[in-house]
Amino acid sequence: MTFALPAESSEFLRRLGNKSRADRNGISVVRGTIDHRSIEVIHTGVGENVCRQRIGKFLENQQFDFLISVGFAGSLNHELQVNDLLVAKNFSTVDLKHASLSNVSIHAANMLTVPALIDSGEERERVARESGASAVDMETEFIARACAVHGIPLLALRVITDTPTKPFPAPPSVLFDIQQQRTHIAVLARFFLAHPRRMPGLIQFARRISRARKTLSNALVRIVRDL
Repeated sequence: MTFALPAESSEFLRRLGNKSRADRNGISVVRGTIDHRSIEVIHTGVGENVCRQRIGKFLENQQFDFLISVGFAGSLNHELQVNDLLVAKNFSTVDLKHASLSNVSIHAANMLTVPALIDSGEERERVARESGASAVDMETEFIARACAVHGIPLLALRVITDTPTKPFPAPPSVLFDIQQQRTHIAVLARFFLAHPRRMPGLIQFARRISRARKTLSNALVRIVRDL
């Protein structure tokens, strides 16, 4: 199972039994179980370069029943709303039809992997029009390529955290430094000190992220039990 960042995986990792940590080819791996099914989790990082490197090392000389690529995504339209679950049908090769997910609503739509966070409504509309995708992330395409090379079935599952009407509370460069793979607290603080009226938006965004983690974790546990 792959997540981009611990901010996406923390709720699910708390649900793992028999949890331990290991190192494989320089990649930190969290191992655990859900109902006696063995699971390994890594964080790929955000964006192409770090993701391709880490997923390549993770899958090297390994065989898994399937891989679930999990995390957050941004909606490009008004159909997918915050906290909606999405299976990227253009990347997934695992069929969920036989899983007992009667209480979980999951949308099936195309997703696009992009090189940078998309914020403005106009840019989201343009990308949707040109690609035909309903949502975007920054890693799934590269994970799908690696799975294809190794012959590993893939399920690409995302939860929506931002939409055209509920965008990010600050410019993407303020929220996350892709080169250094982290948020600079000082940069974030300076921005909101200079724009105090945006602070309620940051608080609302933090609450959205918290709900998204729980939604994702609950769905993952059910999926792992049923697949």
